[in-house]
Amino acid sequence: MSDRPEGAGAAQGELTRAYLARRGDLVRFFAARLRSMAAAEDLVQELYVKIRQAPDAPVANPDGLLFTIASNLMLDRQRGDRRARARDERWTEANLTILGGQAVQETPSAEAALAAKRRLTRMLTLMRDLPPRTQEAFKLHKLEGLSHAQTAARMGISAKTVEKQISAALRAILERLEPDDEI
Repeated sequence: MSDRPEGAGAAQGELTRAYLARRGDLVRFFAARLRSMAAAEDLVQELYVKIRQAPDAPVANPDGLLFTIASNLMLDRQRGDRRARARDERWTEANLTILGGQAVQETPSAEAALAAKRRLTRMLTLMRDLPPRTQEAFKLHKLEGLSHAQTAARMGISAKTVEKQISAALRAILERLEPDDEI
């Protein structure tokens, strides 16, 4: 014998029977509004779980209640989707750089970072054989990003001499590169 009052299971039974009878209509109802059969199937399943958890109470219009619950579930899902899109857009705006209408990845992939590290190591190895002044000019300009004028001022030489030193460094490094080296 059940602890439920007599007739209490009948309300839940009415909603379940209405659901089973109208399941196809509910899928079409959701699919037409959401433009996705997969989303419609998900919501119909969610609706079933919801009505199975509903408290027992007499229902005057099970079909009406079923479509009201369905509409509310759909609206909740749409609101949640809009919030998620807005949150993702805010994150994207805050964390990406857009150049020419294209998103630029701020951090390189692991493969790109490893390849860059290998190229740098190879270049530094090749630089060791350069004369000290040529090494310094190359390092200041190419690795530290100083302009020719800034490099010249730091080294106490002319900008023209810096240009010659950097050209000599590049020539020497390129001559020593293996065919498969990338710099």
